[in-house]
Amino acid sequence: MRGASAPRLPAPSGLRGKRAPFYDAQAGTATPPGPWRPPRSTFPPGRGGGGPGNMAASRSKAAVVLCMDVGSAMGNSFPGEESPFELAKKVITMFVQRQVFAESRDEIALVLFGTDGTENALAGKDQYQNITVHRHLMLPDFDLLEDIERKIQPGSQQADFLDALIVCMDVIQQETVGKKFEKRHIEVFTDLSSPFSKDQLDVIIHNLKKFGISLQFFLPFPIGKEDGTGDPGDGNSRSDHQGSSFPLKGITEQQKEGIRMVKKVMRSLEGEDGLDEIYSFSESLRQLCVFKKIEKHSIPWPCTLTIGSSLSIKIVAYKSIIQEKVKKGWTVVDARTLKKEDLQKETVYCLNDDNETEVPKEDTIQGFRYGSDIVPFSKVDEEHMKYKLEGKCFSVLGFCRSSQVHRRYFMGNQVLKVFAAKDDEAAAVALSSLIHALDELDMVAVVRYAYDRRSHPQVGMAFPFIKDVYECLIYVQLPFMEDLRQYMFSSFKNNKKCTPTEAQLSAVDALIDSMSLIKKDEKDDTIEDLFPTSKIPNPQFQRLFQCLLHRALHPQEPLPPIQPHILSMLDPPTEVTTKCQVPLSKIKTIFPLTEVIKKKDQVTAQDIFQDNHEEGPDSKKLKTEEGEPCFSISSLAEGSVTSVGSVNPAENFRVLVRQKKATFEEASCQLISRIEQFLDTNETPYFMKSMDCITVFRQEAIQFSEEQRFNDFLKALREKVEMKQLNHFWEIVIQDGITLITKDEAPGSSVTAEEAKQFLAPKEPPNEDTAAIFAEGGDVDDLLDLI
Repeated sequence: MRGASAPRLPAPSGLRGKRAPFYDAQAGTATPPGPWRPPRSTFPPGRGGGGPGNMAASRSKAAVVLCMDVGSAMGNSFPGEESPFELAKKVITMFVQRQVFAESRDEIALVLFGTDGTENALAGKDQYQNITVHRHLMLPDFDLLEDIERKIQPGSQQADFLDALIVCMDVIQQETVGKKFEKRHIEVFTDLSSPFSKDQLDVIIHNLKKFGISLQFFLPFPIGKEDGTGDPGDGNSRSDHQGSSFPLKGITEQQKEGIRMVKKVMRSLEGEDGLDEIYSFSESLRQLCVFKKIEKHSIPWPCTLTIGSSLSIKIVAYKSIIQEKVKKGWTVVDARTLKKEDLQKETVYCLNDDNETEVPKEDTIQGFRYGSDIVPFSKVDEEHMKYKLEGKCFSVLGFCRSSQVHRRYFMGNQVLKVFAAKDDEAAAVALSSLIHALDELDMVAVVRYAYDRRSHPQVGMAFPFIKDVYECLIYVQLPFMEDLRQYMFSSFKNNKKCTPTEAQLSAVDALIDSMSLIKKDEKDDTIEDLFPTSKIPNPQFQRLFQCLLHRALHPQEPLPPIQPHILSMLDPPTEVTTKCQVPLSKIKTIFPLTEVIKKKDQVTAQDIFQDNHEEGPDSKKLKTEEGEPCFSISSLAEGSVTSVGSVNPAENFRVLVRQKKATFEEASCQLISRIEQFLDTNETPYFMKSMDCITVFRQEAIQFSEEQRFNDFLKALREKVEMKQLNHFWEIVIQDGITLITKDEAPGSSVTAEEAKQFLAPKEPPNEDTAAIFAEGGDVDDLLDLI
């Protein structure tokens, strides 16, 4: 690098020398500076920028040159702190990995200054020395990430950052020829410790404007908008949001001069707003720590909204919300070469016989498994079975009150916003009238929706959505009958054990209020979302990208632990955590938890060997809790009970539910299965075993408030007994008086004593006239005549 006092002359046309101005490739002459402003970039967090890495989300294609200072001063740091060089590498790595996983079309180049060698197109005898174009403009990939991590090391030289800026401009000018880029951008990462010369600063600024190149600086310290390094207490400074490898008092005179130069350049490009494009490393690290997944833009879906046969409105719909899934990019490759083409996949079909006879594929047909049977179903059958649609559809079936469509009925994986067709005034007026009519009447439209002729039709609702700047219909899918799940649960109101006190209710109300994720300002009448889920990235994607990146760069190392910022994404807001401490302590007081310790009673030999019928002293008898099974040799032989067996199913069921080795639902399903097995034998000894099971089932159902489950079972059992003509078994049930659990026995039941008695009553024999008709071969019409 030459000294600051050396003369600097513009190079003639066609010759690129030190600090030569850029020339128009067509006109061959430099254009004088004008009031033109370069387009704003969206790479770093800044005014209107939207955060780092958003460049990849744009549909436009950008050329980005990352210009990194690797000079000797970049490796300096205070004890216990990372050097500016390491921080700059982290920021660049995070930006590049964002672009890689977002599958961005942007092309990235990497220029290093302060290197021991020189490698750039402008280098001469003493011009643009110690500046290296490490990677030319191309799509980012894992090779670039690997180079940044392993190959980029601090140099022992220094270079002028304005020289490096000109090399970056030359890379953009030369390597974008023949390519279409909507944006051209340069990012400079430096600590401003190297000397620089500003004799042709105006020419640099002019050419940045001329070629539409936007510029941003990343420094190890924050700066304010005033001259100098900035004041931590300055309201315009972002220093309160940033850490700093160099405290303000540690900045050298050379760095202060560099800060003034950077401010002058940015003000010249974008006025006072240009200072918003100067960032600290720590601020950028916080903004870039989240991997950015590829963003898919909603494609317009044109269709016609029809109401009846005579009214139609041309519409266009967009997907407003859709469930994003992990890209299915997994493939099988050879473990040694890591190439897919090295594997050959071959599928053969064989009969399930001893010889495994091979069958040609054309002799096979697909089958639909229904229970234990397989129903053959050819491709032709499948095509005939499909529902045939004429095409896309958005038809209004009718209207209803919005209160009739409960939010719990919303389903599907997408939400559509429906607008009038573009440049169709008649459609806009008609759709606006419909939207406002629905809004005024508080009604919604029930719609039949089909994406195209190949898709399955849906039924959904379209409700009005009116904003200051636009209005539309919002479509949400509704369930069919088969999509609904009906469950019967016993009410807490009928169980005295579960009835809370007023103090307990008010304590829970206070806890719910304190944990509200919405903050309302009564004075300004504004609402703030303390936990905006739409701005929280999916932790599943973040973890996947972290592991993929680590595996690509370190193939032999184990996967790293989950990054702290990923875990902290779903932590409750600090404000909510603070507010709920008092209500939580009150909850802890009102709902005390006490550990229940079951006393282990002593077991005597007489209790174990029950065949000894001689009565001993009362003090030696086993004192068990009411209803608990006695300890016996048979229980020792069985060992630990883990399921309902066939030897002693009733006792197994009782142990499982009382010792909570299984849920009541799981244990009851096993018991019912055993009962059905016993009934299928159609033998009296197994009938008696079934009766023991039913008796125990009824007792435990009352004990655990599962009366509805037992009643449903007994009703189903009666139907099965009638179907299999096991009347002699049902007579045993009637003799033992095992009927439905009534509400007198369990408060959760809705069965009265009269209904329970009627349940065991024998059914009336069929009408004699009806039986005669069927005996004589009569048909259903004769039966209807009788009715």
